[in-house]
Amino acid sequence: MADRTSSSITIGAARSSVMAVIADFAAYPEWAGQVKSAEILETGDDGRASRVRFVLDAGVISDEYVLAYDWDGDAGVSWRIAEGGRMVSALTGGYRLAGTSGDGTEVTYELAVDLKVPMIGMIKRRAEKVIIDTALKGLKRRVEGR
Repeated sequence: MADRTSSSITIGAARSSVMAVIADFAAYPEWAGQVKSAEILETGDDGRASRVRFVLDAGVISDEYVLAYDWDGDAGVSWRIAEGGRMVSALTGGYRLAGTSGDGTEVTYELAVDLKVPMIGMIKRRAEKVIIDTALKGLKRRVEGR
């Protein structure tokens, strides 16, 4: 697996409010710019999604795949590819949530993507960075706009 790309943002809401938005996959197309659709295929004992099918269009990375999720309460969630698509051969990532000194939450998003097609590492990392930054900004707007 390639090196991970990561970024963080502070959101003016409690961890539980942030995690509620992260766990609401049906709403992803409304705030996660590159996600065109997200369909929950299975849920775990905690009631949260354990397998989700995504259709992604992030310019150079455009595909359909299934991710498997592992939840750590409201502290974080990680995922890995369960079924690859035409372009994506491996994908791991996660959100880590930490309370701040005020009422906010620091959210760190990590992502590593490997593709079936050759791509210069710098371009792939730039695409990962665009995905992460767009998702974090969209998550912040979604949570703080509630």
